Amino acid sequence: MAKYVYFFGGGKAEGTAQMKELLGGKGANLCEMTNIGLPVPAGFTITTEVCTYYYANGQKYPPELKAEVEAALRKTEEVMGAKFGDAKNPLLVSCRSGARVSMPGMMDTVLNIGLNEATLRGLIEKTGNERFGWDSYRRFVQMYGDVVLGLKPTSKTEIDPFEKIMEEMKHAKGVHLDTELDVNDLKELVKRFKKAVKERTGHDFPEDAHEQMWQAIAAVFNSWGNDRAVVYRRQYGYPHDWGTAANICSMVFGNMGDDCCTGVAFTRDPATGEKVFYGEYLINAQGEDVVAGIRTPKKIAELQKDMPAVYKQLDDIRNILEKHYRDVQDIEFTVQKGKLWMLQTRNGKRTGFAAVRFAVDMVDEGLITREEALSAGRIPPDDLNQLLQPIFDPDAKRKAKVIAKGINAGPGAATGVIKFFADDAEAHVA
Repeated sequence: MAKYVYFFGGGKAEGTAQMKELLGGKGANLCEMTNIGLPVPAGFTITTEVCTYYYANGQKYPPELKAEVEAALRKTEEVMGAKFGDAKNPLLVSCRSGARVSMPGMMDTVLNIGLNEATLRGLIEKTGNERFGWDSYRRFVQMYGDVVLGLKPTSKTEIDPFEKIMEEMKHAKGVHLDTELDVNDLKELVKRFKKAVKERTGHDFPEDAHEQMWQAIAAVFNSWGNDRAVVYRRQYGYPHDWGTAANICSMVFGNMGDDCCTGVAFTRDPATGEKVFYGEYLINAQGEDVVAGIRTPKKIAELQKDMPAVYKQLDDIRNILEKHYRDVQDIEFTVQKGKLWMLQTRNGKRTGFAAVRFAVDMVDEGLITREEALSAGRIPPDDLNQLLQPIFDPDAKRKAKVIAKGINAGPGAATGVIKFFADDAEAHVA
């Protein structure tokens, strides 16, 4: 009989890094990090086979799945010392996609699953932090409303319904950042968000934790077929029948106060190939804040000053991961009350310039052989094409008039007409 759910947590995992076809890259690497002793929140992966079954059987699950998920959830509760849906000691979880190859930003994620009016009170009592509790609930209603319930803009000119409510609140309070809103503001936001859900869907926001989790799993599987993901697979030649895994992982919180943070990093610079720790983080934030552009993140080097012990541990893990995987890693992490948790690792995307430097340096360091360095897996032929492209003259760059600055989403440079929507860009070059 097929096994559909693989558990990880408490230093032991049922999967390994070699099981990417079944567990997806994220699930396989969560298992691998658990097995090599790194701090990973407990959870489980629902396999890619369930996704393909789901699409082949009219969006239904294999009959054995429910029992396997319940058994893995009980193990997760035991390791984390909390109970999913419990009003006194609630466990919250995230649900994340994870295909066998990295498809960054193409599919969906839902955080803080399991929050409702009852578990919110339990979370506040457990942490003694009312603002954190309401901030987490506000984020959950917003993210779940968007990803699962479909409260998205219906046209290019419409503002995101939740962002509109948020901006109205910040304007009324005379503040610029989400972190400047107080507990009463967050309570009012939750009320307005839920009202928007009822108006747009005709249904109340779901209170049952298990219903929330199963709907989030369905949303992740459905996101395998969204336009972004389909176009991405077509672009890179990945088969549409691979499917994605769904990863249920215990929540750890970077938004509980100033001894908490969340961040993303590369073990080396993915643009230049330089052997420096490269990334960014935000104090008192959750994962989506780092990439959403709402607040400006700090460079990873500043963590050495903000949280010296955490930085030292993270830098040690950086070296452990590079030696273990023998490649540059792209990692996600969260610090909750001074404790570091690893949420993801994968081979990092890189420029052609960086790929060549990584390969040369790793041969010199004894991490890989000369033959491996010259393989297409290390330096794909397309990457060499980048080395032949024209680049901006360094002197001209220094003399150029700067009209705006920001943190680049990807390395490199470009010239052309800016379009804010994909279909407009396609129409422009058609």
